[in-house]
Amino acid sequence: MLDSLKEKVVSIIEQKSDVTSCLQGICELLKKDVPYYDWVGFYFRNGEKEELKLGPYAGEPTDHTIIPFGKGICGQVALSNQNFVVPDVNAQDNYIACSITVKAEIVIPLFVNGENIGQIDIDSNTPNPFTKDDERFLEFVTVEVAKIL
Repeated sequence: MLDSLKEKVVSIIEQKSDVTSCLQGICELLKKDVPYYDWVGFYFRNGEKEELKLGPYAGEPTDHTIIPFGKGICGQVALSNQNFVVPDVNAQDNYIACSITVKAEIVIPLFVNGENIGQIDIDSNTPNPFTKDDERFLEFVTVEVAKIL
């Protein structure tokens, strides 16, 4: 299923004229087409500040529009530059709860010219849904998105 979405992601990137609508389209596609992707969003470094700022997303609104580096899963990825897969958010000490329904999270950093400038963040209401296929697919998405940033 995820492999079939790659073409659609590339198509969105090729068809949209501006970055914001492109990112929004990707968020909406992933949320709609992957049953266990309940919230899909992009966070980006907020200028020179040591924090992330919420960009386009699909799903319930969140209060977490600014996340300091090191805080929560997203903030940790901003420092580690590594994928972070959380099968059970309740088992994480440094987790920022966006919703009581969220059971798992995956965050993949987004690099432009070797610099971590943001990330894609997926929340799931399904316990332990993410596999290596999700990681590889979301890495593909971030590489494609980096081309337009």
